[in-house]
Amino acid sequence: MYRIKDEWGEFLVRLARKAVEEYVRHGKTIRPPEDTPPELWEKMGVFVTLNNRHAPPQMALRGCIGFPLPIYPLVEATIKAAIYAAVDDPRFPPVRESELDDLIVEVSVLTPPELIEGPPEERPGKIKVGRDGLIVEKGIYSGLLLPQVPVEWNWDEEEFLAQTCWKAGLPPDCWLDEDTKVYRFTAEVFEEEKPWGPVRRKPLV
Repeated sequence: MYRIKDEWGEFLVRLARKAVEEYVRHGKTIRPPEDTPPELWEKMGVFVTLNNRHAPPQMALRGCIGFPLPIYPLVEATIKAAIYAAVDDPRFPPVRESELDDLIVEVSVLTPPELIEGPPEERPGKIKVGRDGLIVEKGIYSGLLLPQVPVEWNWDEEEFLAQTCWKAGLPPDCWLDEDTKVYRFTAEVFEEEKPWGPVRRKPLV
């Protein structure tokens, strides 16, 4: 049973696209539209991903930032995440206006993270590629990978754990440490087929 209706997913993708374009072109942060469905004012975690449609799949990422925890209403979090993905992702220079027509916008709406309990060696058996995203935390270090990432890279569960550790700036086997916390979450993902084109629910498997 989906939490997010297809039409809501389309609304969020269109909103993220508009937020990026208005900020990149004019330096303005848009406000939530008056016709925002009431359900999208619920606080939820969300990530916005920007991909270059002309790049090979594993080199297409142009920005990805979001909020793992439900700290903002979804409609507001989507606007914030979209702008941050465009101009504040430290891995990339800010998106230029000339790039806007090359970007594919993707919105991932997250469930609250759930701590994986039990012995560390049992963690691979408690996650599923194509269903779960992961957060790894140890001390001041933290890293997150969305559910679609291991599918796109053809990782198994152990490699997914290792890569999330790496994303956190930790050794890839840190998921075996007792003092490393691993959280799982799921996501509903919606993406443009082309810039300003039809929006589809993205399959994760």
